[in-house]
Amino acid sequence: MHRRRLIALLGGAIALPCVAAEQQKAMPVIGFLGTSSENAGFLHPFREGLSEIGYVEGDNVAMEYRVAYFHYDQFPALVAELIRRKVDVIVTTNGTTPALAAKNATSTIPIVFTFVSDPVGIGLVASLARPGGNVTGFSTAEEIDAAFASLVQLQVGALVVDPDGFFNSRRAQLLALASRHAVPTVYPRRHYVAAGGLISYGAVETAIPRQAGVYTGRILKGARPADLPVQQPTKFELVINLRTAQALGLTIPPLILARADEVIE
Repeated sequence: MHRRRLIALLGGAIALPCVAAEQQKAMPVIGFLGTSSENAGFLHPFREGLSEIGYVEGDNVAMEYRVAYFHYDQFPALVAELIRRKVDVIVTTNGTTPALAAKNATSTIPIVFTFVSDPVGIGLVASLARPGGNVTGFSTAEEIDAAFASLVQLQVGALVVDPDGFFNSRRAQLLALASRHAVPTVYPRRHYVAAGGLISYGAVETAIPRQAGVYTGRILKGARPADLPVQQPTKFELVINLRTAQALGLTIPPLILARADEVIE
């Protein structure tokens, strides 16, 4: 065997493991930070959004999951684990607490938050149009306020539940109390009404996770969070539970029923 050919073969044999290692390392990693394990409703549309940008979990992108199970004091440690894992993007769900934990832990890793009521007010971003820094995401506060204002105009005394992960963790308790004390209550998510709540009005549950997936994919392709405006929902749904209304002795106006996206009878 010629000396040059032997050197070339040896060089190729040595280089192959290096190339494989580089290819394996090249797969981007998304860190997922949540409050509860009930995230199937979030992850499915999130993955759909990712796929629109060309990323499929297990194919050309990896996911690292960290869930606090409503132990809010664990978020700093969970974020630290994701940082040690050297994730490329951190995605947070279930509201304010995980988003703030991620922001406080890193100023370099891009962060995409979801379901945060007032991202400017709590200091997550400088403004909705120009977030600045390494954080962007998705908010619903103005539409919840509008729903409450509509109920006031209808002269209906009601409790309005904020779209926060903590309240979601107390869903059964909130539903039981509203029923026990006959308090008409408006909720931010359809699943409250499906479980016996009176009314929900808010962003379509799959829309925000899907768009979060799109944003995450764009960041993986090089976009900066500072250049991605914080988006507010554009698609909302009104869901009414007629059985609960009847139990409370309430008559839902026909105009409201006509505008509902879904009526549970």
